[in-house]
Amino acid sequence: MKVLVTSLILVFLLQTGATAREIIPFNKNWSFKKGAIPTDPVKSQNFWTNGWETVELPHTWNAKDMQVNYNKFYAGDGFYRKTFTVPDSLKNKRIYIRFEGVGQVTDLYVNNIYAGNHKGGYSAFTFDLTPMLKSGQENEILVKANNAARPDVIPVNHSLFGIYGGIYRPVSLIITEDAHIAVEDYASPGVYITQHHVSAQKADIGIKVKLRNHRSINRQIEIETAIYNREGQLQRRNVQTHTLFPQGMQTSQTQLSLSRPHLWQGRKDPYLYKVVVSLRENGRLLDRQVQPLGIRKYEIIAGKGFFLNGQKYPMYGVCRHQDWWELGSALHNEQHDFDLATIMDIGATTVRFAHYQQSDYIYSKCDSLGLIIWAEIPFVNAVTTQEKENAKEQLRELIRQSFNHPSIYVWGLHNEVYSPENYTVNLTRELHDLAKTEDPGRYTASVNGYGRMEHPVNLQADIQGMNRYFGWYEKKIQDMIPWVEGLEQNYPECKLMLTEYGADANLAHQTEYLGESLNWTKEFYPETFQTKTLEYHWGVISKHPYIIASYVWNTFDFAVPMWKRGGVPARNMKGLVTFDRKIKKDGYFWYKANWSEDPVLYITQRRLKQREKQETVVTVYSNRGIPHLYLNGQELPAPKKGYTDVHYIFEGVLLQKGINHLKATVGDLSDSIEWVFGQERKAGEAETLNNNAEHHGF
Repeated sequence: MKVLVTSLILVFLLQTGATAREIIPFNKNWSFKKGAIPTDPVKSQNFWTNGWETVELPHTWNAKDMQVNYNKFYAGDGFYRKTFTVPDSLKNKRIYIRFEGVGQVTDLYVNNIYAGNHKGGYSAFTFDLTPMLKSGQENEILVKANNAARPDVIPVNHSLFGIYGGIYRPVSLIITEDAHIAVEDYASPGVYITQHHVSAQKADIGIKVKLRNHRSINRQIEIETAIYNREGQLQRRNVQTHTLFPQGMQTSQTQLSLSRPHLWQGRKDPYLYKVVVSLRENGRLLDRQVQPLGIRKYEIIAGKGFFLNGQKYPMYGVCRHQDWWELGSALHNEQHDFDLATIMDIGATTVRFAHYQQSDYIYSKCDSLGLIIWAEIPFVNAVTTQEKENAKEQLRELIRQSFNHPSIYVWGLHNEVYSPENYTVNLTRELHDLAKTEDPGRYTASVNGYGRMEHPVNLQADIQGMNRYFGWYEKKIQDMIPWVEGLEQNYPECKLMLTEYGADANLAHQTEYLGESLNWTKEFYPETFQTKTLEYHWGVISKHPYIIASYVWNTFDFAVPMWKRGGVPARNMKGLVTFDRKIKKDGYFWYKANWSEDPVLYITQRRLKQREKQETVVTVYSNRGIPHLYLNGQELPAPKKGYTDVHYIFEGVLLQKGINHLKATVGDLSDSIEWVFGQERKAGEAETLNNNAEHHGF
């Protein structure tokens, strides 16, 4: 089956002239078929001729099975193919194809010629199609994608999250002149921006450009580097000549200084300049790249906190998995925008994008929104001793592709990987060294599920992250305090971040009977326990600046195809928002009340409508002062303060049999819910788990 490229793309191709590069979406009218090629010649012929479906990218074959089934989903080969005609007008151009993400091992064939392979499901990659294309004729591209777990490609299993199969991010064609800014440099922009001596008075900006010349002669080119402010006004400009040799990739560097720069100030003022690099030959434009520039200085001081441009900055953190209900990871920008709007609404200032490289679009949006972000590679959960080279490759891709995003402050090296310890320690050291070689200006971090700083795998990166689930996987909720105080006392000069914490919440599970821990191995995951956990934990975090940043796990529920827990197969329910993005849990409003400048008044436990205790406690979140609470029209006595200044607890509330109306007010704000008292059945009690062992991951 052959499908011609759309006429719109053909028009773009034909219009590609002598000015700079063209980037052309290449997402429509692909043919797709799932399954391995039969070895029998007759069956193989039938495979290639029958059963193909037309799809539009982004696309995944796991949007359903990986989200609803426990350990029952397709992981293997999937094939995509597409035909298009290359006009004669492009005969002297270079034509590249750029994949933004394919899950997770890719083989590419062009006109039955093997073009190459890429290992890794989350980074972008490019291939130069030029030598294999036939000008003026129909050309076929064939992609084989495979999402089966394998020991030499991270992540090495589907245990913490599913590796969605398919071409799940967009694809584009890149058309350039035969001299251009490098496209093949690990699918990076080919432009690298550094900044030094940043202050309100001055900033020194370095711009490195990688170049290619596909002719067999030297060429004299001009490289113009310019910085424009947000209003489009030129701030600095440099033009230099460069002899572009015919062999290999080459580098040019420029230094520019800005006086009294407008600093990038996080959510308060995410001001962006832009850097424009132009290549010319004899006055003719060959290529141009535009990259963001947010002028800022990050600094972490152990025991004191995170500093942005010399001022202490609150690191209110959440984590984000990219998949959506019924879409998997095959997302469009509108889904990324929704997630970021939710994160902004809650008042977060920092995001850990876990556990893999995410869309460049979402990093770009964080630049403009002022979110400070953590980007990492999927070296998670398990060690095989075969993943070293691929881990390095994915880290190099992440850094080069994301280098210019001012919102990124740290490169994550690993999450909860341990044995064999010597191998893991050495690999972490090598990853740290690689990151510092590629990008000396940013921090590195590794993450451990154990709570001991002296664990052998720890202290191999700039920042030590720890994932702690007190009351859920280990110990009791209150054990968080001795943990952090012990670290403060014994390791005052170590940079610590609480990189995951929380508890699952199935909204169908509610109870008034809660202990200080919950047996997560049982099927009962009440929302009320998650709320209790998050309230206490943030109360501790907010009082301990030793925890430089904290990241609640997770903003949204997500798919875990190897899990069967809490009454819902293939689901991690630690999100503050349900997987379908429709319901915000109580924990969401807890953080919004504590973090956001928007007014919040919220009565908790609205889904625990059927009440069994006549005398109860009502909790209200208010960031606009002490709320008034009314029960069936009668005002109740004033509340006591809880763990933070927005936490109000009304004790000794007596319900009447039947329907009870609760209304909270503060100023012009009000919130109302209904409870029903008098049910004879017991909703369920959260079973405790007496587990004193440390959580260390799965």
